[in-house]
Amino acid sequence: MNILVSNDDGILAQGIALLADACSAVGTVTVVAPDREQSATSHSLTLHRPLRATRRPDGAFQIDGTPTDCVLLGVGGLLPHAPDWVFSGVNHGPNMGEDVLYSGTVAAAMEGLAAGIRSVAISYASFDLEHLESHRVGLRRLVERIVQVEDFPRETLLNVNLPAIPGDAVKGVKVTHLGTRVFEGEIARMKDPWGREIFWIGGGRAVWSGGADSDFQAVRDGYVSVTPLHVDLTNYQLLEVVRSWSLRA
Repeated sequence: MNILVSNDDGILAQGIALLADACSAVGTVTVVAPDREQSATSHSLTLHRPLRATRRPDGAFQIDGTPTDCVLLGVGGLLPHAPDWVFSGVNHGPNMGEDVLYSGTVAAAMEGLAAGIRSVAISYASFDLEHLESHRVGLRRLVERIVQVEDFPRETLLNVNLPAIPGDAVKGVKVTHLGTRVFEGEIARMKDPWGREIFWIGGGRAVWSGGADSDFQAVRDGYVSVTPLHVDLTNYQLLEVVRSWSLRA
């Protein structure tokens, strides 16, 4: 089994080393990851300049591009054969609710899915990585179980969030739906050194909501959250409603 591992926190991130180790228990791992942090780059591609792939002494490839670039290059140019799986992560911070639309970690898995490869995105639900290492054994068990699934749907990826608690305190795994996240105060207004007004997006406070089966609630309760995602964003329940509008160009 051949596994491509990528992320959006960069080739030197603690999380990708943990994930590569977990995946090495079930197959041959090739790491293809950005050379720097690429958080919140979503599914962006680098189209206006060439990309450089540098082979590291440990055999990994570092790319001066986005997570999507990494998976695209890995599948189409760096690996001798298409991998059987794409695993992305472990992200430093949660990817739940609306975050999946911004996440480079989820986008890397989405790119694998677009190439017809079974894909999984994994995140750790805190930016404080104190307990991340303690999830090594549990993460390996989870990877082993996932790759054994014979009827894994080709049109779906799994979005996994590990709770920010010691690994031996995890209560189990819950299959969840996406919750809802609203940021408060995420835009900071400030001045540059010349007194001109600038804005910085980020920070603030996230307010989460969702029912008992949401990803947020599962992680909050000490469970590993596993959410199946697919690319098709069509709201099928509204197709007939929109048709009834008799729209004309």
